[in-house]
Amino acid sequence: MFFSPTFLWWILWFFYIAAYLYVVILIITDLFRDDKLSGWFKALWIIFLVFVPFLTALVYVIARGKGMPERAAAARGYTMPETDEYRPTASSNPADDIAKAKELLDAGVISQGEFDALKSKALGNQYFGA
Repeated sequence: MFFSPTFLWWILWFFYIAAYLYVVILIITDLFRDDKLSGWFKALWIIFLVFVPFLTALVYVIARGKGMPERAAAARGYTMPETDEYRPTASSNPADDIAKAKELLDAGVISQGEFDALKSKALGNQYFGA
């Protein structure tokens, strides 16, 4: 039988081991990201992870888990917030810009989508494309 109790236990233990390895990798990554923790304490955490793995992982997540996302965000670096505050200004002479773009469109140098983008930019609008 494919789904014998032994096989199901094997699958369950495989899942537990994979989850534990994931947690250990997260802990080690977090240890090396932390600038406030001295090298001796980092080494101590690693030694405990090797000799008393499950208890150490549990204690680490309880004791230092709150700062883990903050250190991960700091390691990624500062990112600009996604805002829609960009507002382009209209061209000083939008009629001429649109006429030049129309000439390029008629000559086949640019596509209709590029013409629409240039026209929108000349009028001071945001263009999101088609």
